[in-house]
Amino acid sequence: MSTVSRASLDQKLALAKRCSKEATLAGAKAAAVATIASAIPTLASVRMLPWAKANINPTGQALIISTVAGMAYFIAADKKILSLARRHSFEEAPEHLKNTSFQGTGRLHPAFFRP
Repeated sequence: MSTVSRASLDQKLALAKRCSKEATLAGAKAAAVATIASAIPTLASVRMLPWAKANINPTGQALIISTVAGMAYFIAADKKILSLARRHSFEEAPEHLKNTSFQGTGRLHPAFFRP
């Protein structure tokens, strides 16, 4: 079993903190955009549509808006964490694993198969 140095652990901890900070910022940006994007039609529909005016009280309006914002935050933060983890795992991979392209068929691969 190999030993892990203190500097290596500190470096990984610093990388994890930076990644979580980036994910938090990405989630907050997405939540702000989603709040605006959901608040405008929600509040407009309550003012203009008779059904919405009769059935959606202020608590319901706040619930709709905050649910959309919360979902946007967690989806954006999760996507950011996954993309950073994928990028860092690719950077730390051995050289023989970095070449993920397959040249055996002679045809182009779809974009989602490209590294």
